Amino acid sequence: MIFLICAHNDANAGFFIGNSYLAPLSTSQAGISNVTFEPGCRNNWNIRQAASGGGQILICVAGRGYFQEWGKEAVEMDPEDVINIPAGEKHLHGAAPDSWFSHIALEVPGEDGSTI
Repeated sequence: MIFLICAHNDANAGFFIGNSYLAPLSTSQAGISNVTFEPGCRNNWNIRQAASGGGQILICVAGRGYFQEWGKEAVEMDPEDVINIPAGEKHLHGAAPDSWFSHIALEVPGEDGSTI
């Protein structure tokens, strides 16, 4: 793993099933964080809203995880995989049941953005 596992993600624990760890990398131009998931941990279904632009980019850096778009089968994520998630797409992502997983999450700037 290229980034250290940082602090337990206490502030966002209610949005995850299992334990995750958050290491913010940048907040000035775009939110960029390394998120590490214990085996079996995943976030809840969520949608990033924006009037224009927005969304999220996930770059897998360690372990094995998955991404699932609402109504579709989950896809496995391995190191170097990149998932582009447009605003308005309901999705979840997390670790495989038997593997730790880390990804860089980049919040794509957008107008009037929020996460639901």
